Amino acid sequence: MARVGKRAGRNFGFGRQLSYAGPQALKDLFGGGHFATVKAHSDRWQAFVQWCRSEEGTGLNDARQIDREILMRYAAHMREQVEQGNVGIATAQNRLSSVNRTMAALRGDEYVKIPSPSKALGLQRSSVRSEAPQGQDRVQVELIAQALSERGQQSRVSAIVLLARETGMRLREAILADLPRLKREARQLGKINIQDGTKGGRSGASAPRWIAVTDQVRGALDRASEVSPSGSRNLLAPDESYKDFMQTVVRPARDLLHEHGLKGFHELRAAYACERYEQLTGFSAPINGGRGHREDRALDQRARQQISHELGHNRIDVVSAYVGGRR
Repeated sequence: MARVGKRAGRNFGFGRQLSYAGPQALKDLFGGGHFATVKAHSDRWQAFVQWCRSEEGTGLNDARQIDREILMRYAAHMREQVEQGNVGIATAQNRLSSVNRTMAALRGDEYVKIPSPSKALGLQRSSVRSEAPQGQDRVQVELIAQALSERGQQSRVSAIVLLARETGMRLREAILADLPRLKREARQLGKINIQDGTKGGRSGASAPRWIAVTDQVRGALDRASEVSPSGSRNLLAPDESYKDFMQTVVRPARDLLHEHGLKGFHELRAAYACERYEQLTGFSAPINGGRGHREDRALDQRARQQISHELGHNRIDVVSAYVGGRR
């Protein structure tokens, strides 16, 4: 939908309904791209819209009526939700951040926003994993992969599951992995360099990210090659966009993951990290009850640095979100 004038009219010209206007403004802001980011912000915006339409939010349905007071009342509402255990701190902070981003997209400026979501909540979000990751049991992962293989199109998702578990790849990395190159590296070098689909435009040529090849890694690469569409070097068909694949194949498969006790693909990266921690230190990961981080701090530090590199972060503090903290 084209805007009416230059942010003139109800919801700054993006539509009559607040629920519709927010996503439209985000699409306009991101130029029709970054669909995953737009989707995430839009979903969180809908939670805000629902609150706006409630008695607490005075039933408003026009973004022009939203001022800082309204936003701070929403922040107070989210703080209550966290304190009551209805949502996590990270979820609440993300919702406030998305409201800020969407309001900026609607208005074309940042004059009306929550100054600091974390301070508004008055709570500290934690990046330290508090529960052991799902997907550590390979029998469970194989069952999930097998179930996906039996569902036609979703056979490609089975390859994603195995690649994520055995190499620590992100979802996007597994989908866009150059399979012929990886198989060649595995055969000739005994290690593979994760380059394609990496976060933030990371380049494998300038930032190599090598993963040691095991029998499980070879199996995952073989599986991915088997289900790779004809004429493709990755898991996308030559005439298929990443966006379409996510919407029509990956998202429907998430229900099956949940049925088998797996929250999402990210859990498989954490499972990989925990396994690598044990291989590198000889101790179970802290989240699995290991004490290596207390008995040999230097060894723990080296392992975290290596795992950070293999996961494509290169920030050692992030590893706590995968294997547990250091206290």
